[in-house]
Amino acid sequence: MEELNIIYRILKYLQKSLDCDEFNPEGISPERLHISRSKWQKLLIMLQDEGYIKGLVYDRTFDEYSPQIEEPISPVITLEGLEYLSENSTMKKIARIAKGIKDSIPGA
Repeated sequence: MEELNIIYRILKYLQKSLDCDEFNPEGISPERLHISRSKWQKLLIMLQDEGYIKGLVYDRTFDEYSPQIEEPISPVITLEGLEYLSENSTMKKIARIAKGIKDSIPGA
């Protein structure tokens, strides 16, 4: 699923940004991620609503389908977001190992 890959990339960038004194929003811009601005805003808001990031300010009206994020943005990854990255990385490693085992067994 493309969206999960984009979410992973956003969280990974925010994790790396913890070492920086200033946040560079270009690293997770819609252009850099090759997605529409509408999808970008929805994914960032979803990440904040689920507790994986914090620091976004946006308006959400009842009659508007697409909330608008106020810029400039400076989201920060949360502990929950770091845990998601850790679990996701572990699952990818397990899947690679399992595939390697399956590929090495004749007839499997």
